[in-house]
Amino acid sequence: MLDEYLPTGWEEDKPNLRSVRLKRPKSQGVLLEDRVWTLMYKLGFSYLSGEKGAQLILNPKETDGPKSQIDVVAIDEDVAVAIECKASSSFAKRPNFIEELAKHGQTRPRFAVAIRSDFPTEASRQPVLAMFLKNADLSDNDQIRSKEANVALFDESDLNYYEGLASHLGPAAKYQFLADCLPGKPISGLSINVPAVKAKMGGHNCYTFSVSPEYLLKIAYVSHRLKGHASDVDTYQRMMTKSRLNKIREYINEDGIFPTNIVINLEKGAVNFDKAHQDDRENNNLDVGILGWLKIKPAYKSAWIIDGQHRLYAYSGLERAGKSRVAVLAFEGLAPSKQAQLFIDINAKQKHVKQSLLLELYAELHWDSDKIAERVSAVISKAVQELGADKKSPLYGRVQTADDSKNEIRCISITGLFGALDRSDLFLASMKGDQVLEYGPLWAGTNEKSFKRTVLVLEEWFSFICKPVWDWWEKGSSEGGGLAMNDPITACVVALRSVMGHLEMGKLRLRDLSPDELVAILKPFGETIGMYLANLTEDERKVFRDKRGVQGQTWRRRQYEKAIRVKFPTFNPDGLDQYIEGEKAQTTQRAKQSIDHIETMLQTLILEELKRECGPEETEWWLVGIPKTVRLKVSQRCEDDDNKRAGKEFYFDLIDYKHIATYSQNWALFEPILGFGKGGKEKKMEWLDYVNEKRKLVAHASASVVLPVPDLGRLQEIEMWLDGQLKGTSTKGDPHLGEVEPS
Repeated sequence: MLDEYLPTGWEEDKPNLRSVRLKRPKSQGVLLEDRVWTLMYKLGFSYLSGEKGAQLILNPKETDGPKSQIDVVAIDEDVAVAIECKASSSFAKRPNFIEELAKHGQTRPRFAVAIRSDFPTEASRQPVLAMFLKNADLSDNDQIRSKEANVALFDESDLNYYEGLASHLGPAAKYQFLADCLPGKPISGLSINVPAVKAKMGGHNCYTFSVSPEYLLKIAYVSHRLKGHASDVDTYQRMMTKSRLNKIREYINEDGIFPTNIVINLEKGAVNFDKAHQDDRENNNLDVGILGWLKIKPAYKSAWIIDGQHRLYAYSGLERAGKSRVAVLAFEGLAPSKQAQLFIDINAKQKHVKQSLLLELYAELHWDSDKIAERVSAVISKAVQELGADKKSPLYGRVQTADDSKNEIRCISITGLFGALDRSDLFLASMKGDQVLEYGPLWAGTNEKSFKRTVLVLEEWFSFICKPVWDWWEKGSSEGGGLAMNDPITACVVALRSVMGHLEMGKLRLRDLSPDELVAILKPFGETIGMYLANLTEDERKVFRDKRGVQGQTWRRRQYEKAIRVKFPTFNPDGLDQYIEGEKAQTTQRAKQSIDHIETMLQTLILEELKRECGPEETEWWLVGIPKTVRLKVSQRCEDDDNKRAGKEFYFDLIDYKHIATYSQNWALFEPILGFGKGGKEKKMEWLDYVNEKRKLVAHASASVVLPVPDLGRLQEIEMWLDGQLKGTSTKGDPHLGEVEPS
């Protein structure tokens, strides 16, 4: 039967003795539906639709009437979820997305009725509509429409996130999914009223009570996840190790008890406390504690776990989760910054918390801070993570978060990129204490708008730079790479700051421009940097990569700025003039050292060869080996100097050595030693003309001519080659040097 199947897309997977196993890839749509169905299964939903989804009868009185296809239906005791799956073969816009969204949204009333009819419960289930999309490039308007239609949107990164979360946390991951489907929505099945003691701690209201782990798992979360960032599953994995969860599960099953509280924060407005009758005369003293009944808002994701993550999530999937009790200390309405501090104080002192993890959490924990500087850092943290997660970003898959394994592509650290952006003048141009006097070009009035503006500007800025050198960019840190790495990326951000500063010096208020207008005005500057990089030779790319640390960042930034100045002469960021002067002086000095060494080596080599060939006496090597034109010039110099130097050889000019080497009777002697490449003797001695031209430049520093770095590099190559010739170790007629053209 093999011949029958192979033409239809099947291929051999494994041949057996009497049979063969075949395989073929599922279509994108089928694969997405299967992954979503499997996820709902792993999340522990009680009921799931079968193969090819469910059929929703639109008119209950007409069972043979029109039906609506729902790809996946998942039902538990509190909710019923209807999911549509839409996949494309490549990342692109979905031209019919609004129609698809509207069609799915119209099923809500009939879906809710069908669920109540077919799966009756005492407390009505909350109907949820969701769409999982693969390779869909949705606009902001699409996102707004989905919120208006009350349809939860999830992309492939979200699917990856929930798959990883289910693997790590087990069925408790379901409540994180439902929280994203129903943010803040009251769920009737989550209503609870528990006896508690209200007190004050550190100036904050807090409550002590006990509750079943099953209930706390439903309302709790560990990561302040921003939907759309699949990498956030790592937050759970960093906070909770699977091996430790398994050990605690064993301890629970052996009737182990936990004598310490799980510490949580209940969102402001999520609690209502009714004081009970008090026998204590100090019944209104919070320092002593007040007994009463605590009502917690019946919603998913209303309690953030500050401490005790392992103790709580070890109950996930255990039968004891509904029968046991855990002691809870619940703060009320702690500011995100205070939650962060408590998390760090408790956890960092038990186990080291990486700086990169703290930076990732910054976006989540300081988003609503009262301090503008902390909110700016939260915006930067979220933007950096988005740059690595957005498929449209040149940094997609290249930003290394806290526990990502570093590889040749993912080699840009979140700390490095955060540090480059966390400069106040990009967002807060001028401050006095905590008061903002002037906002920077990337601030857009609110956190969300500033986040979107920052991501758009940076994605476009890096695109302008990397497009002309995509072959170099995509290699990351691998062989032949060296551009999409920490230091070069930092230099790109610093160059952006220089450009923005230059534009605002021209009285242009960048913060008043729309994001698209700002991108348009930055474009020619970014493209100039891209063309500078595109014009680098392979050797220059290697030099570019080898620059390290702060000095390397500064060097790259200044090279970018110099390239921009060539195209925009008025571009004059702070320190560029001084840098150029310093670079000129340094380059000139190093070039002069190389030329002096070349001249000394030529003198030694030529004199030694002439004395060996013509005789050691001056009457021999001088009269026989030196052309008459050179002898006359040298003799005149001796006279003009009153013969102060001990020997005529000290009065040769650099170019004289070329005439000596190419002297008809000497060329056979010097060609194997000093000749480069192919051609006649003039062609083979062009390198010495090049050295002589550069000697004239460095000898007259007052002319303010900057010797390009590549010219210095070639001089140093010639120096190394000649040193080898003198020592008899170099390959004669080095073809690389022979191909270098004078600048």
